Amino acid sequence: MNVNYLYIERGHVMILNKVVARFRDGRLIKGKTPDFAPKNKYFHLETPDGQTTTVRMDQLKAVFFVKDCEGNKNHQADYNNVVPGGGMKIKVTFFDGEIVVGYSLSYFSNPYGFFMTPSDLKGNNERVFVVKSAVDTVEIIENSKTKEGVQQLNS
Repeated sequence: MNVNYLYIERGHVMILNKVVARFRDGRLIKGKTPDFAPKNKYFHLETPDGQTTTVRMDQLKAVFFVKDCEGNKNHQADYNNVVPGGGMKIKVTFFDGEIVVGYSLSYFSNPYGFFMTPSDLKGNNERVFVVKSAVDTVEIIENSKTKEGVQQLNS
């Protein structure tokens, strides 16, 4: 993980992760967050102009943990990279048609969502928290233990 920001608040070291919060209605907010947790109902995001906003999890599609908030619009995704120890390789199709391919160790463990590491290692996304209620389908492309083929799961 590319952590670029650390600060101390009330004696605790806080990590500020660079994120892009993608909402169900198509909006997005870019910035840094010190308190994202998958089971929380909200987290705080500091935008580049210094404003802090509260982001409600029930309004989100996904949270993209990124290398750079600007990204690279000219990047051509290559989902053929292997993430050793990354778990199952899955293809997530969101309700709006967007597709993300990557690896997940925790797809079944959290009722709200799960983390995945994109298999496009040269892309801007380091990991993604996928909100399960925003998912249309999840397909297992490869299970590292059984080397199964594609299997579709209903969300």
